[in-house]
Order: sequence, then structure tokens, then C-alpha cells
Amino acid sequence: MNRTPRPHDLLGLAPGARFVDEAPDWAGASLARAPFVVVRRAPCLGDAIAVGVRGATRGERFGTWIEPRWIEAIFTPEDLRMRAPDSARAALPAFALLRALPSIIDRYGLAWGPAGSAGFELASATPTITRDSDLDIVVRAPSPLPRADASSLFDALSHAAQTVGTRIDVQIETPDAAFSLAEFARAGLRVMLRHAHGPRLVDDPWTAA
Repeated sequence: MNRTPRPHDLLGLAPGARFVDEAPDWAGASLARAPFVVVRRAPCLGDAIAVGVRGATRGERFGTWIEPRWIEAIFTPEDLRMRAPDSARAALPAFALLRALPSIIDRYGLAWGPAGSAGFELASATPTITRDSDLDIVVRAPSPLPRADASSLFDALSHAAQTVGTRIDVQIETPDAAFSLAEFARAGLRVMLRHAHGPRLVDDPWTAA
């Protein structure tokens, strides 16, 4: 492992990988189909990294920790934006929206990529999204993003999502935390900053983190 995993990164696991906590029964079958976990926004447990295992339903989610020795590969959202879905699934609304995003986000000079179900499918090649799935996006903003830019970006992304008939959820990532673009785009409102040690309402996500 030559990179430090960050929240939203997908980790490919080595055969026989073990978690710090005992996994529920459904997790074994899920990992047999796709041996991937997502990095959670939570403190490490010693050297062990906070991760989540996803199952077949929304109710099947398991949060735990895993030691770095079990990690074979790291896929960042930025890596995954360069991947294409299987051609038979490319017309699904979430993937159609993903193809439309470079012309919108890239003009702001921000690094970004897919997370959530779309990211998982692109990393694992396991069908995950459905026709009703929304698209989760991570946008990196290491330095402050003007609210006017955030507002115009939010409007453009919302319009693109409406055009293809789906929804988009954008998380802005600072070096230490994250917040919703939808909240930040509304001028004058405080935003819920999500940090590894818990959420809090802030005026400026960059200084507060």
C-alpha cells in the first residue's frame, strides 16, 4: 500500500482478510462477490483503518476496522472517474450523468470523482446501481471555494441531473473534513461539517476543520 487511504476510497482486500470486529453472516457472501470495502470517516484504531462493508440491501451495512496488511489496492474517486461501466449498463441514469460532469466540474479546476454505489460498481465491476440510484460525487477543495462558485456549480449539477432523470449528492472535501455542496451553496447559512471526530455546524468549513 503506497497511499494513505482517505474517506470514500475503495479498498481491494487480500484473500483471507480479517476485520477487527466479527463480521455479520451476510458480509462473508458480500465480500466473496466483491472483496471491496469503503473507507469511513472515523478515527483509526491503532494502525487499523475505519472501513465499511456493503451488502445487498441498505440495511446491510457493517462498520469496522481493518489492518493495512490486508489491503491489496486503493481506488480513489479520482481514479474511478477514469473508468467506464460495462457497456450494457452505461445507459443507466447515474452513469449517464457521470459522463456529463467533466464539462461542468472541470471548469472550476477541482479534482473530483464518483463515490457511493457508482464508485463501488466501477471499482469492483459488480452491478450495484439501479435505474433509481442517485449519483454520489466527491469534490476536493483544499482551499476555500467561493460561495458564488459553489452556487453556480450546484445549479449546473442539479440541472444536469434533472436532464437525465436522476439526483446528485455532492460532498465537498477539505483536507480534514467534508460538507454538502447543497448546504454551502445557500448563501449565509452555516453548514454541517463532518469530521472523523463528529459533526458540527460551522460558518467556514476550511478554518473550522
